Amino acid sequence: MGKKERRGNQMIGKNIAELRKKRGYTLSELAEQAKISKSYLSNIERNLNRNPSVQVMEKIANVLNVDLVSLIKEKVTNDAPCYLEKEWIDFVHELKRNGIEKDQIQQYKPLIEFIKWQNKRD
Repeated sequence: MGKKERRGNQMIGKNIAELRKKRGYTLSELAEQAKISKSYLSNIERNLNRNPSVQVMEKIANVLNVDLVSLIKEKVTNDAPCYLEKEWIDFVHELKRNGIEKDQIQQYKPLIEFIKWQNKRD
């Protein structure tokens, strides 16, 4: 393993910890939502496990709502893709838990428009 590869592997844990904190997740919350053990995630963040599988990395990236590259690049920057705020992600997860599929959302558009109209009147 070359010097650059070792440095890259160390960055993964640091990047995950940094992105997790930026997104407002505790270690426990991220581990639970990614469906991995808290101790395993902690070991990754502290660079005790420097070679997590791609599947684990994808689970973490999905919860943090970033692409896989953001977890493995040299330095996390402010331009790391953050597609939605945590509250929106939680809302979408709740819709899914309640059985509402993505293609059904359009059916709720008239209700949303009515609520917006009502809010403007108040």
